[in-house]
Amino acid sequence: MGERFDLVVIGAGPGGYVAAVKAAKEGLRTAIVEERRVGGTCLNRGCIPAKAMIHASSLYREMKEGERFGVLASEISYDYGKILAYKEETTDKLCQGVEQLLKANGITMLKGKGILEQGRQVRVIDGESESVCEARHIILASGSKPLVIPIPGIDLPGVLTSDELFRLKEEPKSLVIIGGGVISVEFASVYADLGCKVTIVEALSRLVPNMDKEISQNLKMILKKRGVDIYTSASVKSVEQNGGLYTCVFTEKEKEIRVSAQYILCAVGRCPDTDGLFGEGMEPEMERGRIVVDENFESSIEGVYAIGDLVRGMQLAHLASAQGMYVAEVLAGKKPSVSLEAVPGCVYTDPEIASVGVTEDEAKEAGLDIKTGKFIMSANGKSIITKEERGFVKVVVERETGVVVGAQMMCARATDMIGELVTAVANRMTAGQLIKGMRSHPTYNEGVSEALEDAVGEAIHVMPRKKR
Repeated sequence: MGERFDLVVIGAGPGGYVAAVKAAKEGLRTAIVEERRVGGTCLNRGCIPAKAMIHASSLYREMKEGERFGVLASEISYDYGKILAYKEETTDKLCQGVEQLLKANGITMLKGKGILEQGRQVRVIDGESESVCEARHIILASGSKPLVIPIPGIDLPGVLTSDELFRLKEEPKSLVIIGGGVISVEFASVYADLGCKVTIVEALSRLVPNMDKEISQNLKMILKKRGVDIYTSASVKSVEQNGGLYTCVFTEKEKEIRVSAQYILCAVGRCPDTDGLFGEGMEPEMERGRIVVDENFESSIEGVYAIGDLVRGMQLAHLASAQGMYVAEVLAGKKPSVSLEAVPGCVYTDPEIASVGVTEDEAKEAGLDIKTGKFIMSANGKSIITKEERGFVKVVVERETGVVVGAQMMCARATDMIGELVTAVANRMTAGQLIKGMRSHPTYNEGVSEALEDAVGEAIHVMPRKKR
């Protein structure tokens, strides 16, 4: 019999390592199993490297546009190799931080592929070596992998997933992106800023379809202004290779369209990575490839829990971390300290996009009696100073109680500003309570005050609504 632990976590991504650290802090003897580098998809192949590249490409575009501010810079250029090096440096620093955190908390790190076996055992395979450990509790946190659509030509060498796109040593000169979700529009922003000809092909009627309609509309206009071609309600039929180019064949409004590019990115989402995760007879109840769990994230197998991209819900690093914290506290016999109801969604385009809670349309569909407050950020002092493009802040408020049930924003620093509204939604705070706290001037955050004040009919910098 191998070493015994209170908890073994399979996967050291944002859900797994947070669960392990929290459990260790609560006094549980903990081990974590990871076959690749700690940090998971987020740190190594997703959030962090993508945002590093967004920062670099946005900086390049802003420098080219410096004349707007009276700053004249000639012959602005970029070095793609150095951008990649900066991306890797950023990733390395954060991964090293996670490794140090695990070590400092006395967590046993097991290198290799973790496999769930009978009797709450985990078999760890690392090349030719193999070991087995046993635990009172096991958390499955192996994350996700890119989803690939089953169409002819999808396996051609020029058709890439996001993982593969990150590994390119030279920037693409042209790129067709299949999918119009978060991954798609972020990569479109990066490569369009670097001068790549980008085309987005989305099956649904609008970009980022899970977000507020106004966000989708504004984002489409901004991306088109930056040279991105966008096709919506488009059905991809196949991919063909023509010499050194690849052609995406799709229909839009019953018309066949063919767009060729150096590469094609398949960005239609991600699916749970359960490959080799379960030993013989150890697969828990599943639904559409995801592990079914109860309110405490326990699977159909007693003592085995699942979090993050393995379970139903939004595939977000911060949600996985919160779930990991939640489960660790449950296992330690404590009341969970984090709410899993108010989950912020962020898109790191320029301008940034962020949301929490319900949109105006979702509230109406659910039969909620709501009112909204909105502030157009073109009237915000800080936005005028930095010459931001179109943007807004919108809040959704229960009419009778004044409780804030949702917020959507598209503006500079939206991904930072949303935190205040997440706290409000999680704690059922009212618009009146949030208005009590003044916000500094000039800041982007003043837009939150204005939207809240508009919701209660007290906005200063919003034109009065016409009485019907």
